[in-house]
Amino acid sequence: MENFFNPEKGIWAWLSTLVDICGLSIVWILLCLPVVTAGPATAALYHAVAVCVRPREPGAFGDYFRSFRRNLREGCPASLLCALAAAALAFGYGVMRANADGSIGGVMFAAYYAALILPAGVLVWLFPLLGRFEFGLKGLFVTALQLAVRHLPTTFVVVLLTAEAAVFCLNKWWPVLFMPAVTVLLISFFFEKIFVRYAPELKKEKEAEE
Repeated sequence: MENFFNPEKGIWAWLSTLVDICGLSIVWILLCLPVVTAGPATAALYHAVAVCVRPREPGAFGDYFRSFRRNLREGCPASLLCALAAAALAFGYGVMRANADGSIGGVMFAAYYAALILPAGVLVWLFPLLGRFEFGLKGLFVTALQLAVRHLPTTFVVVLLTAEAAVFCLNKWWPVLFMPAVTVLLISFFFEKIFVRYAPELKKEKEAEE
């Protein structure tokens, strides 16, 4: 009976995690609306999920807003660059798809589609890196590219996971209430294993958590 009324165990711990997941997802959506703040919002979401939600530590919302403010300087320019790159790639995708009739057009479209894995991979690494480490703008993009290429299988899986989550949210409105944080939680299981290889301080943090 004691565990039932203990806010850190049992059903109360699960309810607390559920509140964190839904609340962080909603806050993330709201802070992404200006577009320019989408990067800091995503970096903060990854940090809060990796540091608080995943190990079931308290203070997820406070951690989120501290990380958001800390990453505004690099995150906002990175958001604009990513938005411009995404618009250019989407335009190219539309052109290739419109001209995909015939064997040559089909091959070119397939090649373009496959080539999108790399810029998409850089994007999925970019803001988790910003959330967990301190970077200048150039170093952030260079490191994201290096990790995307060096860990290509992980990059491929995370790109597909992110794309499927985005499609799920676009097809129905209600998954946006929890899917952003859930997706980041799943991604953290891949990325945190890699981050600890390069950052001894994260390894100590993980050992303390266990």
